[in-house]
Amino acid sequence: MEKRVLVLNLDHSPVAVVSPQKAIVLLLLEKANCLSVYDLLQIRTVSRSFEYPAVICLKHYKNIPYRGVLLNRVNLFRRDRGECQYCGSRRQLTIDHVVPRSKGGKSNWTNLTTACHRCNVLKGDKSPEQAGLTMQTPPFKPSLAYFLSEYAERQAEEWLPFLNSRLVQ
Repeated sequence: MEKRVLVLNLDHSPVAVVSPQKAIVLLLLEKANCLSVYDLLQIRTVSRSFEYPAVICLKHYKNIPYRGVLLNRVNLFRRDRGECQYCGSRRQLTIDHVVPRSKGGKSNWTNLTTACHRCNVLKGDKSPEQAGLTMQTPPFKPSLAYFLSEYAERQAEEWLPFLNSRLVQ
C-alpha cells in the first residue's frame, strides 16, 4: 500500500493529503519544503532516488477557506469509533439525536451520536438523562486534524508531531 503525504500550509495547518508523486513535484518545483520523511523508504526513478516524504510544508501561504469536516454517516461513525456512545456495543449501529428532533434537536455534530438499535429504542423521544443513559463521550465537532491524527496513528506516525497541536479547533 502506498504511503500518503501530509501537506501543511505555511502556518503549519493541515491543507491536504497527497500522493508521493504530487509531493515530489511540489518539492522539485520548490513550492514546498520537506519536514519529515518515512524511514527506510525511497522513491526511485531510472536515474535518481528520492527520500520518501511524509510531511511537506508549502513555501507560500495558501488561503484555503475551511468548510469543516463533512457531516455524514461515515464521518460520524468514525468520530465515535464505531461504537454505541451509551453502552459501547459495535453491533446494529444507528444515529441518535441526543436532543430529539421532536424537542427541537438539530442534525449537527454536537447533537448527533452513534447508538446501537437497543439503546436508541430505549432512549426513544427522551433525553439521555430521562432514559437513564449516560454518554461515554459527549458529541463534538471534529476538526480535519482530528481525523488526520486518527489516520496517522494507524498509517503514518511521522505526521503526529505536526498534528498534535491542532487536534481541537
